[in-house]
Amino acid sequence: MAVAGLGPVIGPAVVLMGAAVIAVPLFRRLGLGSVLGYFAAGALVGPSLVGLFTDPETILHFAELGVVMFLFIIGLELRPQKLWTMRGQIFGLGLAQVSLAVALLTAAGLLLFGLPLVTAFVAGTGFVLSSTAVIMSTLQDRGEIASAEGQKAVSILLFEDLLIVPLLAIVAVLAPGGEAEGGAMAVLLPLAGLAALLVVGRWLLDPFFGLLARGQHLARAGALLVVLGAALLMETVGLSMAMGAFLAGVMLSGSSYRHQIETDIEPFRGLLMGLFFLAVGMSLDLRVVAAEWPLLFAMLAAYVVVKAIAIYTVARVFGSSNIAALKRTAMFAQGGEFAFVLYSAAASGGVIDARENAIFGSVVILSMAFTPLILIAADRLLRRDASMEGVERAHNLQGQALVIGFGRFGQIALQMLLARGAPASIIDTDPDRIREAERWGFKVYFGDGSRLDVLHHSGAEDAEVIMVCVDDPKVATRIVELVRHEFPQAKLLVRAYDRSHAVELIHAGVDYQIRETVESAYLMGAQGLRALGCSEAVVSETLQDIRSRDNERLGQQVQNGAMAGRDRLYQTLTPEPLVKAKKDTA
Repeated sequence: MAVAGLGPVIGPAVVLMGAAVIAVPLFRRLGLGSVLGYFAAGALVGPSLVGLFTDPETILHFAELGVVMFLFIIGLELRPQKLWTMRGQIFGLGLAQVSLAVALLTAAGLLLFGLPLVTAFVAGTGFVLSSTAVIMSTLQDRGEIASAEGQKAVSILLFEDLLIVPLLAIVAVLAPGGEAEGGAMAVLLPLAGLAALLVVGRWLLDPFFGLLARGQHLARAGALLVVLGAALLMETVGLSMAMGAFLAGVMLSGSSYRHQIETDIEPFRGLLMGLFFLAVGMSLDLRVVAAEWPLLFAMLAAYVVVKAIAIYTVARVFGSSNIAALKRTAMFAQGGEFAFVLYSAAASGGVIDARENAIFGSVVILSMAFTPLILIAADRLLRRDASMEGVERAHNLQGQALVIGFGRFGQIALQMLLARGAPASIIDTDPDRIREAERWGFKVYFGDGSRLDVLHHSGAEDAEVIMVCVDDPKVATRIVELVRHEFPQAKLLVRAYDRSHAVELIHAGVDYQIRETVESAYLMGAQGLRALGCSEAVVSETLQDIRSRDNERLGQQVQNGAMAGRDRLYQTLTPEPLVKAKKDTA
C-alpha cells in the first residue's frame, strides 16, 4: 500500500529527472550549455506542453534552495576582510549600474510601450535584478569567480540582493492606498537579523562543528542546518534567503571545517540548482507567449538592449576595458529570479494587473533562457576583437631563440635563456595571456606558430633555436612539420603532451622533446622515497634507474609501437599485508 501510494509522487519525479538527463547532455553536445538544457526540459514537462506539473511556482520556491546553497559556497571562498575590501564595488559599482538601468528601463517602458509611469517603473525595476543563478553558474563553469571581473560581478549581485527589500517597500507604497509598512522596524529588524547572524558566525559556529565532527552524517546535517537556518533568519527579517546563506558562508570561511562543510553541501547544491532551472522553464506560460508574442518579444529585445547600454556605460566609467565591459554586459543583460517576487508583490497590491504580471514574468524567463546563447555569441565575437586590443602582432622580430607558446611551460623554459642574456622572440595566440605577460614585464607578440607567414615575421629564418611550448599536441605537430621543412637551420625543441606524442615527435625529427609532466613526476616520486626514509644515495640510484628504463622503453616504442618495452616497467605490487618500504643503510 505504501509503495502504491508513492506512485503519483515518484512518477512525475522520474519523468522530470529523465527529461533533464536527456536534454542537458544534448544541449551540451550542441554547445548550448546545461542551463538552456534545463530550461528546455522544464518547458517540455511543464503545464504548457506535457502538463505533468501544474504548479511550477511551488517547485520554484523549493528549488530556490539551490541558489541559496550556491551563494553559501561562494561565501565560503570569501573571508570577511575580502568582503570588506569589496564594499566600494558593492555600493559604488552596484548602485551605479542599478540606478542607470532602472532609469533607462523605465524610460523605455514609457516611450516605447506606452506604459503608465508606475507600471513602467515596476517592469523596469524587476528586469534590472539580474539572475544570480545564471551568472554564478556561468562564472563557476568558466572558473572566473575569483578573477577581478568575477569579483565585480559578485559585488553587483550582492547589491541587487540587498536592493530587493527597499524595492518591495516601494511597491507597497505605490499600491492603491498603500503606505510603508513597519516604519522604523522595517530598518531595525533586518539590522538586528544581520547582527545576530554575525554573532553566531563569529563565536558559535566553529565550536558547533567541533561537536559534530565525529559523525559524518551528523556533520552533514549540521551544515544543512546552518545554511537553511541562516536563510530562514534573513527571510524572516525581510532580507533574501540567498543573502543569509552568503553571509553564513563568509562567517565560516575562516573555519577549520570549511572544506568539509563545502564537501557536504555540494551534492545538494548541484541537485537543487538543476531543479531551479527546470522550475523556471516550467513557469514559462506558452499560452501567454502565443497570445502576446509581438509585445512580448518587442519588450524582450528592448529591455535587453537598454539594460546592456546601462551596464556597458557603467563598466567603462568604472575603468573596465572594452572587452571586459562587453563580457559583463552579455552576462548581466537578462532579468532574474527576484523579478518574480517583485512582480508578484506588485500584482497582489494592485500596482500591475494579472496580464502585465504574466507578460513581465515571461520576458524575464525568456531573457534567462536566451542568456547562454548571448554568451556564446559574445564569446565568438569578442574572441576576434580581443586579439587586437592592447596586443601587437608579430612583425620583423629577431632573436637567437624563438619561443612559441607562453603558457606555464613556456614561461619556465624561457627563464633559462633569459638568465644567460640570450635574445628571444616570443609569440602566443592568447590575447589575455599576452596582456597579462606585459604586466610582468614580458613582451609577447600575437602570432600563430602553425602559419608560415607568422613564423617568417617572428624571425624563424634567423633563429638558432625554436622552442615549441604550446599545449595542443596537434598544433605542436603542425609547427614541427612546418619548421623542419622551412627552417632546418634551427634546433627544434618541443614540449610533448604525453608518451605517444613524444614518439610522434621523434618520428618527425625533432632535436629534443620532453613530456610536460615527466620531470615533475620524477621529483615527486623521489620525494616520496625520502618521506619513506630512504637515503639520498638510494634516491639518486633509483632516479637514474627509472630514467634509464624510461629511455629504453621510449626507444623500443619508437621502433616497435606503443605496446613495446613493457618489460622495462616496474609492475604494481599487491599489498598483503601492508609492510613498510625497506630502508637502505648505505
